[in-house]
Amino acid sequence: MPDSSRVYFPPAFLSLMQQMLPDSAEFDQFIAISQQPLRRSLRVNTLKISVADFLTLVAPMAWSLTPIPWCPEGFWISREDGDALPLGSTAEHLAGLFYIQEASSMLPVTALFDGCPTPQRVMDVAAAPGSKTTQIAARMHNGGAILANEYSASRVKVLHANLSRCGISNTAMTHFDGRVFGAALPESFDAILLDAPCSGEGVVRKDADALRNWSEASNAEIAATQRELIDSAFHALRPGGTLVYSTCTLNQDENQQVIAWLLARYPDAVEVEPLDQLFAGAEKAATAEGYLHVFPQIFDSEGFFVARLRKTTSIPALPQPGYKLGKLPFSPMSRAQQQEVAAAAAKCGLHWDEQYTLWQRDKEIWLFPVEIEPLLSRVRFSRIGLKLAETFPKGYRWQHEAAIALADPLAVNAVELNSAEAEEWYRGRDIYPERDLPAGELIICHQRQPIGIAKTVGSRIKNNYPRDLVRDGKLFNT
Repeated sequence: MPDSSRVYFPPAFLSLMQQMLPDSAEFDQFIAISQQPLRRSLRVNTLKISVADFLTLVAPMAWSLTPIPWCPEGFWISREDGDALPLGSTAEHLAGLFYIQEASSMLPVTALFDGCPTPQRVMDVAAAPGSKTTQIAARMHNGGAILANEYSASRVKVLHANLSRCGISNTAMTHFDGRVFGAALPESFDAILLDAPCSGEGVVRKDADALRNWSEASNAEIAATQRELIDSAFHALRPGGTLVYSTCTLNQDENQQVIAWLLARYPDAVEVEPLDQLFAGAEKAATAEGYLHVFPQIFDSEGFFVARLRKTTSIPALPQPGYKLGKLPFSPMSRAQQQEVAAAAAKCGLHWDEQYTLWQRDKEIWLFPVEIEPLLSRVRFSRIGLKLAETFPKGYRWQHEAAIALADPLAVNAVELNSAEAEEWYRGRDIYPERDLPAGELIICHQRQPIGIAKTVGSRIKNNYPRDLVRDGKLFNT
C-alpha cells in the first residue's frame, strides 16, 4: 500500500485537476482520497465457478466481500488484519477461481457487452496482464475467439500464465504494436477493447510515484499515440461493431479529446453510445457526451475513463501491409484423426465442443478456436488456442493447460486432494495418498476444481505440475 506522505502531485497536474474540478470541496475530496490506500478487489471467474458457489466456498474465511455495482462477478474484499496470506497464494486463486482486479478496470468489459449480442470475435488491443481478456472470455463462456495482443515482450509470458490459470481456451495471442491491426485485419472484429497505454494519473493510490515523470508535454505525446491506436482499432472493427476506449488516466487530452478526434475524422461512421445507464449510480460519473469519467472520489476506486462507440458503416480501407508471414507451422488434422484424439481425451476426462478444431505441429496437438481460423493467413500469432497433447508411441501426453481448461472434475479418473496434498502439488512434489488410486492418467482436483493432470506410479501420484509454476513461500495450508 502506498504511504500517503509519499504521494507525489506535480504542481501543473494539480492546476489541471483544479480546472477539471472547479468545486473546491470536490477537489479537496479528490486530493484526500488519492492519498488513501486503494481498496482491494477481485472478480469471480465464472468459467470455473458460479458467484453463489464461490461465496459459499469462501464463507469460512471470514472475507468481507462488497459487491461492485458495475460487475456482478466483482467484489471489494477486506480481510482480518491477522490474515497475512497473500490473496495470490490462496488455493482459490491458484485454481483460477478468481482474478485480482481493480474495480474500475472491470468497467470497460461491462461496457463492451452491455445490451449487445455476444460477439463472436473480439480483439483486446493491449491485453497484458490479462484481467480484461479473462473477463471477456468469461462473458463469452469460452466461445468464439479473442485476439489478445500485447506489445510489451516482457508482459506476454504473464498474459499467457493468467489465461492458462483461468482456463481460457478461446484466445489467440499476438505481439505487435496495436497500430498495425487496422491495415492487417480490416473489419474483422465484432467488438474491440482498446484499453490504451496512458499517463496513469488514476493509479496514484496504488503507486505513489505514478506521477513522478508526469508532464503536459508527455501527455500530448501519449495522446498522439492513442489517436493512432483508436484509428487502427476502428478500421479493424466491422460495421455494426462495438469499440470501447478506456484509460486509467484523468486528463481530457487522453480521453474526451481522443474520442472527439475520431468523431471528427469519421463523422458519418461513428456513434457514441451513452453509458450513463450502465449500472445504478453510473450517472455520477457520466459526462455530457455519455462517457464515464471516473474520478477516484466518486466510487472510492482508481481513476478511469470509458467510452463506447458504434461503427455504423464501412470506412475507406488502409493500405495493405507489405510484410511476409511465412508458412504457418500448423496443419489441420483430418476428421478421422480428430475423432481419434477426442475419444482418447474423453477417456481421460477432457472434453471440448465443435467451436474448436485440432491442429498439429510436429508431435504437438493444439486446440484452435474455429472463429480465429480465417485470420491465420493474415497475421502472425505467437500462440493460438491451447496445447492439448504431445504424441508419443504409446499414445498422448496430455498437457497441464488442457487439463485446467477442459477437465471434468467428476470424471472417473479424477482424484480429489485434501489441502495438505494440494499444497504438495503446487510445490511440485510427488503425493503419497493413503487410499486407492485409479490406474493411469489422473485429473488432479482440489475443492472439486481441476488443478492439473498426472499419472499413478505405484502408490504415488507423480507430480508434473509445470516447473515454472511451482510455488515457494507461504501457501494456503501453512
